[in-house]
Amino acid sequence: MEASLVDDWTRRRTHHWNDVSLDELVERKQQQGLRISVVVPARNEEPTVGDVVQRLRHDFVTQAPLVDELVVMDSDSTDRTGAVATVAGATVHRTRDVRPDLGSFRGKGEAMWKSMFVTTGDVIVFVDADLTEWGTHFVSGLLGPLLRDPEVALVKGYYDRIMLDAGPTDGGRVTELVARPLLASRWPDLCGVVQPLAGEWAIRRNLFEQLSVPVGYGVEIGTLVDTYRTRGLDAIAQVDLGRRGHVHQPLADLGPMAVELLTIADRRAGLTAAAEASSVTLRQFEGSGADRTPRDREVSVVERPPVASLRAEPEAVAEEVG
Repeated sequence: MEASLVDDWTRRRTHHWNDVSLDELVERKQQQGLRISVVVPARNEEPTVGDVVQRLRHDFVTQAPLVDELVVMDSDSTDRTGAVATVAGATVHRTRDVRPDLGSFRGKGEAMWKSMFVTTGDVIVFVDADLTEWGTHFVSGLLGPLLRDPEVALVKGYYDRIMLDAGPTDGGRVTELVARPLLASRWPDLCGVVQPLAGEWAIRRNLFEQLSVPVGYGVEIGTLVDTYRTRGLDAIAQVDLGRRGHVHQPLADLGPMAVELLTIADRRAGLTAAAEASSVTLRQFEGSGADRTPRDREVSVVERPPVASLRAEPEAVAEEVG
């Protein structure tokens, strides 16, 4: 795509979180007869999930009738994530207990995919559970483009990422070193998306249920690319959400994330080897000098089938997954 066309999309499809008032959002939701679900995928987020749930419930359930369901998908937590979220006011589902006939995988994408079986919203807003600096406007901001424009099907958030004692940072290490170069080389139409891996995004159910969903961190880039391929660039919008702080992962844990992104992108590019793989072995090294030892990590690159296909042929698909 020519730079001028990318710039045109950016101008038309980039918004700010306060472009649409809360009163207008509620009015448009009611006029369109929509249900809205907020889903918080979580694994071992006991210190932060309660604040996320409590504030969202207060602003958009108690104070204003914007959100119909506030759901936490607990992905095999070993701490009190589920209990804290319940007390804060969320409906909590353990991922492995949702459609147990389909098995269970550990991962963010799995939690999002399983949420489609326990929510009823026409629009789904995903919010990370590890937020430390944020605002409830993340949800209302993401809903603006969807409720104003029926052509928009996916809205990505972007923000200044805050690291402790470091101030604003770039789009993130995996974003800058993996995701953005991938888009530039394979899907340049998407190079105007500021933060393709942002954990805060909103999507219409009738789109998400038609997509294959990577069970891990590949869910964000997979959904972005698939939306572009099936609905076109104008089905995507992005919203400036301001500032965001969250818990940052150690450098060694970013390697598996990068492997997932590369594999998911390879599949969408039609590479056969990526299509056939269910896992990839990543070798990393620990220690230094003569004490340096290899550490192999199996990275799952499984994808779940579209939810719509399960509902159409439940017995056949359950047999295939099993």
